[in-house]
Amino acid sequence: MKLKEQLDLLREKYNTKAFIESDPVQFPHRFKDKKDIEIVSFLIATISWGKRPMILKSAEKMLNLMGNTPYSYIMDEGYLSLGKKNIHRTFFENDLQYYCKGLHSIYSQYPDLEQVFIQKESLWEGIHLYRDLMINANLGVETKHISNPLKNSACKRLFMGLRWLIRKDGIVDLGVWKNLNPSQLYIPLDTHVARVSREMGLLTRKSNDRKAVEELTNNLRKLDPVDPISYDFALFGWGEDR
Repeated sequence: MKLKEQLDLLREKYNTKAFIESDPVQFPHRFKDKKDIEIVSFLIATISWGKRPMILKSAEKMLNLMGNTPYSYIMDEGYLSLGKKNIHRTFFENDLQYYCKGLHSIYSQYPDLEQVFIQKESLWEGIHLYRDLMINANLGVETKHISNPLKNSACKRLFMGLRWLIRKDGIVDLGVWKNLNPSQLYIPLDTHVARVSREMGLLTRKSNDRKAVEELTNNLRKLDPVDPISYDFALFGWGEDR
């Protein structure tokens, strides 16, 4: 069986409603308003590292802190009362406060987060602008939880959140951003996806960095120019099926 045929079969198998139940993407699915969905997508993607059960538990904790009304919580400055308790591994309440301050500032300037990203020619540039806006809102302070694409970061968690917001297949990803195309996305590259991609011959670079993301995504675009990141499901499934 050819590689594309294998990937197409795995994509079809794993890109199903059942995938949502055990994945962090379930959290933005709980909301209807575009602003709530994009806030939750970025915040939940930010803490999506480690074991899945822990991620899901931490996500519940964070949304409860926000009263499960993320946009209102941010614009009403409910975050000012946050302390320094742990939310998820190295992400604490003061890190959530950093995000909320940044998002409050962005929403005071733009109608939604999509407007930040459509200003730039590529999503890498959009991430950089988003990062700069967050830093400026926090008086020049940087955070390790927002990756810097200019330092060759793979920006894995940011691209995960962007996948949820831009891809719309009526199954897993929500696609509430209408002015950006799935073809513009880059693969959220974690160690599993990188290892599987090397086994398949889709990735030759040894480091899991921005250059690796670009190499792998370019190869996936050859297989599906319109929706290359849909193969994220296939790469996930390749390991599950072995």
